[in-house]
Amino acid sequence: MAEMRLDGGDDLVPLTRKEFYDLAQECHDYAVELARHEQHQVHLKHCYQFNEWLARVRRYDLLASPLKGLQPARPIARWQVMTLVGGVGLALMLALPGRVSSTLALALPYTLFFCVLILIFVPERLYGTTIELLEAKVLRVVETLEQFLMNEELGFTEAAFFKVKDNLEFARRELRQQIDLAHRRWR
Repeated sequence: MAEMRLDGGDDLVPLTRKEFYDLAQECHDYAVELARHEQHQVHLKHCYQFNEWLARVRRYDLLASPLKGLQPARPIARWQVMTLVGGVGLALMLALPGRVSSTLALALPYTLFFCVLILIFVPERLYGTTIELLEAKVLRVVETLEQFLMNEELGFTEAAFFKVKDNLEFARRELRQQIDLAHRRWR
């Protein structure tokens, strides 16, 4: 088999039955772990873990093409944005008073206050990847795995097939339920 390269230049590895079986179990465990967290918040640890996991999953030859369009998580939390705005605003308040009109210098603290106030009400999903969005990304991986399982491309034994199917179905149900609950909260 000829070596294929993904965008990052990494060699693709074949997806064996054991790795597929383990990946289905990981999806099951991942769905349970994500369900434990607030759906509308960004958790940096989970964003970094997802990015590492996605990079590993994309290295499999069967999954590289179907998951090519799946974007990595954006690990940007509200506190990071607030710190950045506060730091830039403080630097401007210290640097501008002698260089701009007094009216502009007086308006800067009020502008900074309103920017921070607005950022408090902006949903985190606009700048970072929330748990809900991570669940949607994991759901896409689960559905891709289910397609390969149902096409019987890996030749599982009957017992292994049903164990993998159960793990993937559980993960799909759990992820869909959490996404649905997150959407019902705002209805």
